[in-house]
Amino acid sequence: MLSQAGVGSRKEARQWIGAGRVAVDGKKIQTPDAWVDPEHQRVTLDGKPLRAARKVYLLLYKPKGYVTSYKDPDGRPTVYDLLKDVPEKVFSAGRLDLDTTGLLIFTNDGEFADRITSPESHVPKTYLVKASMLLTDDQLDQLRRGVILADGPTRPADVKRVRDSGRYTFFEITITEGRNRQVRRMVETLGAKVLKLVRTEIGNIRIGDLQIGKFRALSDQEVRGLT
Repeated sequence: MLSQAGVGSRKEARQWIGAGRVAVDGKKIQTPDAWVDPEHQRVTLDGKPLRAARKVYLLLYKPKGYVTSYKDPDGRPTVYDLLKDVPEKVFSAGRLDLDTTGLLIFTNDGEFADRITSPESHVPKTYLVKASMLLTDDQLDQLRRGVILADGPTRPADVKRVRDSGRYTFFEITITEGRNRQVRRMVETLGAKVLKLVRTEIGNIRIGDLQIGKFRALSDQEVRGLT
């Protein structure tokens, strides 16, 4: 409840609860997993009533070289460095690895984020891929049918060849899963590597004219389209 109200992350909320800063109906609660009814119980932080923060939904065009975390032990830039002008506490609904560019959604709405990231929701995500070799139609068909990864078979994917250029194939792939480095691992089953990877669409949302490294608010229509 604390994190969904936008006052801090789940980790921060657990620390505050453990420190005795949170009370329910005037009684100090130091068990983070305690159940509360926000409609009928009064929750306070440092004696102040907890009020839900304004719901925020942002779209960021992530550049290469940024990690999707609040802090990085190696001192690399994080995607939150690009959101310094956002007053609300937001978190990413999904991740992109260091070398991948493209769309990331940020919000302080936990239910909305769960909807986007849950495999059961089947929210499609489209990537533009530059492969390290020329891929045959049969190889692209393998991706369409699904391939076997270390964590199990993938769902069928929508794959469209964009062009062949020199020694490389460029193609689009749309998946409805969100496994770690999934597209890269799928391409590796074909004996190729991913040289460039850009997430261009999430559900009904496209990059459009959004510049790399910049963000914008999602429209009400875009939010509804994802839920």
